[in-house]
Amino acid sequence: MTKTSDLADVPAQQGVRRPPRPWRSRIVPPHRAWFVVAVTFVTIIGAAAFRSLPGLLIDPLHQEFGWSRGTIGLAVSINLALYGITAPFAAALMDRYGIRKVVAVALTIIAVGSGLTVWMTAAWQLLLCWGMLVGLGTGSMALAFAATVTNRWFTERRGLVTGILTAAAASGQLIFLPVLSWIVQEHHWRPAAVTVALAALAVVPFVWLLLRDHPADVGLAPYGAEKFVPKPAPVPGAARRTVDVLLSAARTGPFWLLAGTFAICGASTNGLVQTHFVPAAHDHGMPITAAASLLAVIGVFDVVGTIASGWFTDRFDARRLLAVYYALRGISLLFLPMLLAPSVHPPMIFFIVFYGLDWVATVPPTIALCRDHYGDDSAIVFGWVLASHQVGAAVVAFAGGMARDVFGSYDVVWYASGALCAVAALMALVIRRRGGGREVPAPAAG
Repeated sequence: MTKTSDLADVPAQQGVRRPPRPWRSRIVPPHRAWFVVAVTFVTIIGAAAFRSLPGLLIDPLHQEFGWSRGTIGLAVSINLALYGITAPFAAALMDRYGIRKVVAVALTIIAVGSGLTVWMTAAWQLLLCWGMLVGLGTGSMALAFAATVTNRWFTERRGLVTGILTAAAASGQLIFLPVLSWIVQEHHWRPAAVTVALAALAVVPFVWLLLRDHPADVGLAPYGAEKFVPKPAPVPGAARRTVDVLLSAARTGPFWLLAGTFAICGASTNGLVQTHFVPAAHDHGMPITAAASLLAVIGVFDVVGTIASGWFTDRFDARRLLAVYYALRGISLLFLPMLLAPSVHPPMIFFIVFYGLDWVATVPPTIALCRDHYGDDSAIVFGWVLASHQVGAAVVAFAGGMARDVFGSYDVVWYASGALCAVAALMALVIRRRGGGREVPAPAAG
């Protein structure tokens, strides 16, 4: 009698039917790296709640406290600037203390800062809570977090993963904007601030229990790697290393071009549209809930555009992708002042779709260029590039509020941002191509 175990070795030509394998043997579980991506995605969504709030609160705070839009814009500017400046230090702290600890502390700071705003009575308290505390917390949850996770857990599909994690912020905007705008309209702004605080706190146990710092922690190689990669030892001197990487990168041309283009990216997205689109639309008679819904729809198409950008980045020249993205964004912003009206009409829908596809599509190719030029320090370098993004956003968040106070309109800011995007497109093409390796000279020892 032929044993079942022997049938596997009998050629099919002999007419012997091989018994089917159990269904479990045909199912290959996904790599743990994709589970880490899912946890990171949800975490960034939770942190994105606060970033959905500033544009909704400009008018309510102005009406309740009499603060000028320039003062409120200054608080947003501090938040955006700290968001960027904190990012490279957070990346170094993740190398020193691990991703879980840094992210859990950051979420707690966001919750505290947002929660304290419900008791504020003076403008300096707005600057402290909304500007400084939440800025520090969200900065530690910035895209440098996504870059760190991608670099540690993946050697293949990095562009796609970067696009997915970048889209998480847009998904958070999609989830929270309609909810928060309804809360602000129906129950005033304080319940909205409490909602943000609770959303941040809810993610903390999720991060602590499910997120892992490195594939070696669970005995795996990074996704796409051919061999196991030991977990690197903690890197001491996080602050000094962060500064050393900056000084080293600052001696290279690609760093300044990437920083310049990303500063314009921040100016034309977070600083301008995310902060001032809702009040600008309201100036033209559009209800706040309708304007917030349009901003949320931008988030829908941003998810599609950013994931697609990650896929493109794995296949095409990142410099040319950046040039196309910035050029298209600039064109769309030049048309926006003519589209604002009391009601939503087809040309505005077209702008929302077109602009949404390009919202943060610039992130995957920017991270890819940092990785190509700066190797193992790319996450920290990208953190500094992100800092320039947020400085650009901070300048325009403040300037937009001042322009509205002085001119009674946002039009000049829309046109200026469109022109800046054309400059960014040209800067992206100037970045020299490099197939990989390390552009930055190693920091001096000692």
